[in-house]
Amino acid sequence: MIKEIAIKTIEIEAAAIQNLTNSINEDFVNAVTCIFESKGRLIVTGIGKSAIIGQKIVATLNSTGTPSIFMHAADAIHGDLGMIQPSDVVLCISKSGETSEVKVLIPLIKNLKNRIVGMVANDQSYLAQQADFTLLTPIEQEADPNNLAPTTSTTAQIVMGDALATSLLALKGFTPKDFAKFHPGGTLGKQMYLRVNDLVIKNEVPTVLLNTSLREIIMEMTSKRLGATAVLDKKNQLHGMITDGDLRRMLTQKKEVAHLLAKDIMTQKPKTIETDELAVNALELMRSNSISQLIVTKNKQYLGMIHLHDLIREGLV
Repeated sequence: MIKEIAIKTIEIEAAAIQNLTNSINEDFVNAVTCIFESKGRLIVTGIGKSAIIGQKIVATLNSTGTPSIFMHAADAIHGDLGMIQPSDVVLCISKSGETSEVKVLIPLIKNLKNRIVGMVANDQSYLAQQADFTLLTPIEQEADPNNLAPTTSTTAQIVMGDALATSLLALKGFTPKDFAKFHPGGTLGKQMYLRVNDLVIKNEVPTVLLNTSLREIIMEMTSKRLGATAVLDKKNQLHGMITDGDLRRMLTQKKEVAHLLAKDIMTQKPKTIETDELAVNALELMRSNSISQLIVTKNKQYLGMIHLHDLIREGLV
């Protein structure tokens, strides 16, 4: 029985969402155009479950480049109406379009001469008739067995809100870089702004000279804890790199190792990356070459080193 109820719920809501394609009409286009051309913000209002949906829609709009504010319909008639500015557009969300709060609020907004977009299930309702533009979210039934709990109706509202947000996003030419600006703490944000320099400055700078002994190499790598060291000459020119892997291979291939120097062990022409490169490019370079460390340079001068673990800590992996 549980499975049957769950499947029925999904089927009912899926059918309602599919039916929303019929609501993408001229009124939808005109509503999007009105919001896009507005010099103000989009004020989203509602009551009950519609208010909760409205807050989600506001969050989506703000993160995709359309400045929005939520105003609870009940609070609006007790002072919050003052947040509406002359250039703002108001989106009012209501399943029935007939609630008392809506009927009180709509004339007040009209007196302010702001354009009203109504998101409503009933095209004959008070809200639908009074709004400048109507986004219809009709449903045949709620998904619960009693046809009472807001389920299908709120799902339809969320989807219509997403359609509104993505349409505005496209008109604004909103790019992944724009999205990253509003999500600097997320993975996408870091992919867009985090640079190699942001990571390398936190690390030690392991360095040995061409004639450094094996013992000193091991001590340097151990103390700097990056699993590798750069090999420079006395003029600080980069000649190579020694990793943990280089040491293991050397120990398996040679019987006498005490006399070996850095120049005998190092990998010549190691992979490098400039300090102003994006960190995500460093990750791609590591992946494509199956390596865990990268030499960081600035104008081809050795600056330090980053490790795969640095990228993992930042959530890029």
